[in-house]
Parts: sequence; structure tokens; C-alpha cells
Amino acid sequence: MSFASLFSLVQTALELGLISSLTVLALFLSYSMLNVCDLSTDGCFTLGATVGAVVAISGHPYLAIPAAMAAGMLSGFITAFLQTKMGVDSLLSGIIVNTALYSVNIAVMGNSSLLNMNKTETVFTKMKDLLADSIFKGQYKLFVIAIAVAAVVVFLSLFLRTKLGLAIRATGNNPDMVRSSSINPVFTTVIGLCVANAFTALSGCLLAQSQKSVNIDIGSGMLTIALASLLIGNAFMGRGKIPVRAVGAVLGAFIFRFVYTVALRFNMPAFMLKLVSSVIVIIAISAPYFKKQLPMIKRRLAHRRGKEVI
Repeated sequence: MSFASLFSLVQTALELGLISSLTVLALFLSYSMLNVCDLSTDGCFTLGATVGAVVAISGHPYLAIPAAMAAGMLSGFITAFLQTKMGVDSLLSGIIVNTALYSVNIAVMGNSSLLNMNKTETVFTKMKDLLADSIFKGQYKLFVIAIAVAAVVVFLSLFLRTKLGLAIRATGNNPDMVRSSSINPVFTTVIGLCVANAFTALSGCLLAQSQKSVNIDIGSGMLTIALASLLIGNAFMGRGKIPVRAVGAVLGAFIFRFVYTVALRFNMPAFMLKLVSSVIVIIAISAPYFKKQLPMIKRRLAHRRGKEVI
């Protein structure tokens, strides 16, 4: 593999990894901080992509970003409302919303399963024009995505240190204690899921504008990818302060996408990519367990060797 091919491989993985890292950061907030497994991620990602695409096609590429995030917040609000006000289990509420969003997304796309944005102005084409005369003209996509990811990381780092952010973290750790402290866990759950789903929708919006097309399955498997990336990030960065863990989530997304991109470059059949994702998830989940078991395994092997010598 030539240097040019390797550079292109890393750049592609970095761009896709940074886009998906926004969903990973959303899962970091909902799953790691709030302790809620939101299974509406796939549908919310597609919702952000479809809303962002429709607004961009209408001639407002910048407005597409807040519009997509607002749609994501609405999705998060409905998911939280089902959990907190209607007594629906958190897992089941995510499944219900995810199922409903399939129909909503088709409706947003004008009863079509595909939107073409080849002739549409996007935030990426705007940045491309801005960097046309600079040495960074080939990295215009990376600039846009990096700005978005940096903004989300900084926001999370500051937000989770505020009174409301600390209340959200406390709700995830011990909702009974939060309730006894006169903090409404319903409110913190709603805010946490709204913010998390806004990031998920932002991720979908940027992917749609980046690849200039949207199909109804664009968000398929995003929950699996985000969960694997989050676990990989935790394995590398551990459980330090919030900024460190947020950066770890971004790193995990890049590592996952790099492995995924390498698999594509080796001409792996498309139907095998889901299996690759599953294997990465299994490794990411089981690695901490085997890391803890490693000293015990070594002692057992040493004990057996001692018996064989005797």
C-alpha cells in the first residue's frame, strides 16, 4: 500500500469516525451519564439526516443544522415522555420511537426512500469554496466535522459541570438519592435525552450533507457502532475526568471506523460488514473482562506447569 493510499484511508476513517463520534458522544451522555439505553438512536440519526437534507435542498444549508438538532430534541423528548410520564420501560420506549420514526422519516422525505443532494449547497461546499485558495482545500470536510466535534466536546465538558449537568449525572448514579434531594429526576431525564438526541441528529445531518444523499437506511446499525466506539474509547482512556472520557469516545469512533474502512479496502463483501461490526462490539465488550481475568489465568497456567514439573 502506497503512502497516498494510506493517507487517503486514514483521512476517510477520520472523517467518518468524527461524524459518528457525535453519536458516540450522545450515547456517552445518555448511556454513561444518565444510565439510559436509548434504542431510538438509529431512527433519530436518520431523522437528523432527512430533516437536514430537506432544509438544505430548500436552499438553507446552515439552517439545516439547527433544524436537524431541533428534530432530534423532539425525538428525545418523546422517548423521555414515554419513560417518565407513561410508565413505558426505557428499552421499550426507545424501540417504539425508533419504529415510529421510520414512517416519520419517509414522510419527511416526501414519501420517498432516497434523496439526492448532488446539486445542493451544503456546509461542506461552503467550506470548500472558503478554502479553495489554501493548502487545506483537500481537507474541507475534515475542517467542518472537526469544528462540530470540538464544539460538542467543549459543550459537554462544561455542561456536565453545571448544576443541571451534575443533577443529570446524579440521576444516572442514584435516582432515589436525587429524588430525596428535591431534584426532579423526570426533568433531568428529559433534558439529558433531548440533548443526547440533538447530537445524534447533528451526526446524521452532517453525514447526509457530506455524502450528498440520504436513504431511509442511513442510520441502520448506528447504535451498534456508537456502543462499540464508546467501549473502545473507555478501554483506551479509562474513567478519568469528563473531557478525557469525551475525547476517548471520539478516539474510539475513529478506531472503529479505521478497522471498518480497512475491511472495505480488502474487498470484503458488503453483507459481511454487519458481522465485522458485531465482532468489534464483542471484542470491545469482552476485552475489559478478559483483562481482569488475565492475572488469574496466568496463575492457573503457572500452577499447572508446576504440577507437570513435579
